[in-house]
Amino acid sequence: MHTFIEQTPRTYDGRQLSSLFGYKNWQIQGDSVAVFRGPCQVELTEMVDMEDVLAKDHIFSEDMLHFIVEHFDMDLEKTVTRQRLLITIIAECLAAHGVKNVQRAGDDLFRANDKLSVSIATLSPVSTMIHTGLNISSRNTPIPTVSLQDLGIVDFLSFGKDVADAYAAEIQSIKQARCKVRGVT
Repeated sequence: MHTFIEQTPRTYDGRQLSSLFGYKNWQIQGDSVAVFRGPCQVELTEMVDMEDVLAKDHIFSEDMLHFIVEHFDMDLEKTVTRQRLLITIIAECLAAHGVKNVQRAGDDLFRANDKLSVSIATLSPVSTMIHTGLNISSRNTPIPTVSLQDLGIVDFLSFGKDVADAYAAEIQSIKQARCKVRGVT
């Protein structure tokens, strides 16, 4: 699994959740995790979470750390499981950086009632994809949020690399685990 950390900020508006995102932008071919920093503004027309669309919720953050994961298989349930694995790995990385009191609820992270993350898993025509964004800033968000800055994380891309590397290692470990057991009859 490839990992890539983009140094140049870019806006996430939902259109980045499209097949071959890593290949089109950085020539990363195959399963990948791309990490970048930038604002987030997803309008209803670009949302894939129908619950948010029906509630007319919009997603906005002045600054986020973004993860776009792409796997070249077509199993959405497996991808939702991977999404929750990614969220759990983020929580573990936060704990390794001394952050306490962050809890996972489904595919999101919270400190008390303040939301740290947004996340969605979906299908593309050739792959499954995950977008997870972590607030770097909590200013002007439409709901109560907490940010990485609030939690004491200041080297955002380095933190993103730690998460991406841990996720890639876990996926590799899962693939290896499949190959060491014999079938039972």
